[in-house]
Amino acid sequence: MLADRRELENLEDRELAPYAQRSGASRGRQYPEEEHPYRTAFQRDRDRILYTTAFRRLEYKTQVFVNHEGVHYRTRLTHTLEVAQIARTIARALRVNQDLVEAIAMAHDLGHTPFGHSGESALHEIMADKGGFNHNTHGLRIVEELEERYPGFPGLNLTWEVREGIIKHATDYDVPEAEGYEPDHRPTLEAQIINVADEIAYNTHDLDDGLRAELLAPQQLRGLALWEQALDALGLSGDTITPLDRGRIVRYLTNLAVSDVLHATDARLQELQPRSVEDVRRQPADLVQYSEEMQPKNRQLKAFLLTNLYRHWRVMRMQEKAKRTIDRLFHVYQAEPLQLPYEVQERIPAEGLQRVICDYIAGMTDRFALEEYGKLFDPYERV
Repeated sequence: MLADRRELENLEDRELAPYAQRSGASRGRQYPEEEHPYRTAFQRDRDRILYTTAFRRLEYKTQVFVNHEGVHYRTRLTHTLEVAQIARTIARALRVNQDLVEAIAMAHDLGHTPFGHSGESALHEIMADKGGFNHNTHGLRIVEELEERYPGFPGLNLTWEVREGIIKHATDYDVPEAEGYEPDHRPTLEAQIINVADEIAYNTHDLDDGLRAELLAPQQLRGLALWEQALDALGLSGDTITPLDRGRIVRYLTNLAVSDVLHATDARLQELQPRSVEDVRRQPADLVQYSEEMQPKNRQLKAFLLTNLYRHWRVMRMQEKAKRTIDRLFHVYQAEPLQLPYEVQERIPAEGLQRVICDYIAGMTDRFALEEYGKLFDPYERV
């Protein structure tokens, strides 16, 4: 028998935990639409995100390494897919809404600039007198306004819960600005899962990429609690590691982190016994977190990556070069807006020159930004 939307919603009612967000109980969309006959609201949101220009551009946006550094390093797109995979694993085990989790995961980095956090930092400094730049806020702006794909409304007209998950995404590198989305309340458990899945993904895959690029050496990692635990569990010496060993270590660390989050979160849920989504929202702290035992180990790994990878001299050169590129692009457009494409110029009267330039640059891929830089500053480059 064909499972239509009603049957899928009934299946959620039967299978999901009481604190999970049901598709049928969504707060809905800003612009009324007919429901789809055989997709739930959150399935539809995920699909809309998948087909956006912003999502496709993630393929050529920096995670740590600028795109032209090599094809084997993570990009924002592969990072997003890894976050979605980890998040669905956690969601399935906790019996919460996997479609909502996947939709938020697919959208959580849509607002990123070219060149990763260095690009965001550059735009934030330039836009300081206009409220700065935050990639969560910009991601929400993309799905609410900038993606033009439907005749009846701006943006994607996503459900309230997905938009809340985008704006409330929070890690050490993401600070929510959730005005208009109940900033004093916790997001759904599904959105909380994305916060942790994002951290698990970048901790493990940035370590993997750092070792692959030989910016990190195995000897540097000796003494880190999680590294030593992985070596012991896998029977490795750690003095030298092969590519196969590296893959085994990264898988072990990913599984360890996911298992810890699952057991720690389940213990909190058993203790607090939330009976609804609103019970989750009223909690003083997020429920999806590492155990107390894992937290210091995780902080130690993050501190190591910050000092030895994100601040490695080669990475810093890439980041500073990226900042100069974005700064010069912004100011050359500002000096003569007629250099902007016509469709970009058309938005200036309504939104202001600086905001339009910021949106335009934030939407660029690494590759496009570098090509644009060449066209504007290299006298021998065709414009």
